[in-house]
Amino acid sequence: QVQLVESGGGLVQAGGSLRLSCAASGRTFSSYAMGWFLQAPGKEREFVATIGASTTSTYYADSVKGRFTISRDNAKNTVYLQMNSLKPEDTAVYYCAFRAGRVGARTPTEYDYWGQGTQVTVSS
Repeated sequence: QVQLVESGGGLVQAGGSLRLSCAASGRTFSSYAMGWFLQAPGKEREFVATIGASTTSTYYADSVKGRFTISRDNAKNTVYLQMNSLKPEDTAVYYCAFRAGRVGARTPTEYDYWGQGTQVTVSS
């Protein structure tokens, strides 16, 4: 079992920044890939970014490339999502996810454990 707890969401104006955190417990965090997804009201959950166990492998959705950065601190069992230049269309609930496998997965079904989500609202 893996427990994931997100934090750091909130309300921000367009052009602003937020940093999301996801604290993991219950399994060897450092050996597995982690991902961030978002889900807007009435829409499917969609991929944002993922990072491998080594931290050198990262992948991003085209919509966030150059604006968002995923990172992890294996000593703290925490993964982060730094979000800059936020846009109103980034408004969603953001979820972190744990994958007992290799980095690179972009679909929700490829992840094994999920956090409860944190709301990000970007005002125009």
